[in-house]
Amino acid sequence: IDEIEALSSIYGEDWCVVDEDEKIYCIKINDCLDRPKWTLCLQVILPPGYPTAEPPIYQLNAPWLRGQDYMELANSLEEIYVQNLGESILYLWVEKIREVLIEKAQSSDPEPDTKKTSEEDGDDFLLDYQPIQEDPIKTLNCITSESQEVDEELPSIHHGNPITDRRSTFQAHLAPVVTPRQVKRVLEKLYENKKIASATHNIYAYRIYCEDKQTFLQDCEDDGETAAGGRLLHLMQILNVRDVLVVVSRWYGGILLGPDRFKHINNCARNILVE
Repeated sequence: IDEIEALSSIYGEDWCVVDEDEKIYCIKINDCLDRPKWTLCLQVILPPGYPTAEPPIYQLNAPWLRGQDYMELANSLEEIYVQNLGESILYLWVEKIREVLIEKAQSSDPEPDTKKTSEEDGDDFLLDYQPIQEDPIKTLNCITSESQEVDEELPSIHHGNPITDRRSTFQAHLAPVVTPRQVKRVLEKLYENKKIASATHNIYAYRIYCEDKQTFLQDCEDDGETAAGGRLLHLMQILNVRDVLVVVSRWYGGILLGPDRFKHINNCARNILVE
C-alpha cells in the first residue's frame, strides 16, 4: 500500500488505477516531460505474494516495441527483480524503462511513427486516450465500409447484473464479435433499447484477434466519461479476452462518485466476462 501511494504521488496523472481490488495498475512512461518522443505503457498486476515471494505480472505496450527491443527490455526488468528479491521494485522498473527511452531519444534511432491506426497495431490506444466522439456508431463506418455485407448476422447479446451506488446504476452488456461490422450492429441493437439509449454514458471496448496478421484489432469509447474506455480496454487486455465487445451503461443519479465510478465500471465488465 505504501509503495502504491508513493508511486501515485510521484507519477501523478501518468499513474492509472485500472482495478484497485485486483491490484491492476498502468504507468505511462516518457523520455521527457516537455515534448516526449518515445512513450511506453507498463501494465502490472501485483499478485498476493508480491513483493516477498512473487514478481509483478507485467506487460509492455508501445507500437514501436517489438522483437529484440522487447526482449532486451524484458530481460532488464527481470534482472532488476532477481537483484532485489523480496523488495518493492516498481519504481526501479519505471525508471529503468525511462532510462531506455532517454537513450533512444538521444540515439540516432528514427522517431516512432505515431500515426498508425489501431488496425495496424493493437496497442496504439495506450499512447493517448482517444478524444470523446459525438457518435460512437459513426466511428465504425470507415472501418466497415469495405466489407459492406459481410458478417451481417447479429451476435447474441448478454446483459449483466446491475450495480447501484448512491443512485447511480451501472450495467454491462457483452456480445461475441469477430468483425468491426458486428461491433457496429451490436451497438445499434443496444441503442434501440430506450433505457440503454438514455444512459448518461455507454462506455465500450472491443478486442478482435486477426489470425492472419496475428494482431488484435481493438478500440474503445469513453462516451463522455473521460478515460473510462481506455481503462475498460486495459482490463480486457490483462484478462486476455478476444473476439468480444463489452459495453457498460451508467445512469447518473445526481451524486458524484469520484474514482469509485471506475471501480464499478470495471467490476461490471469483469463480472460479465467471467459469467
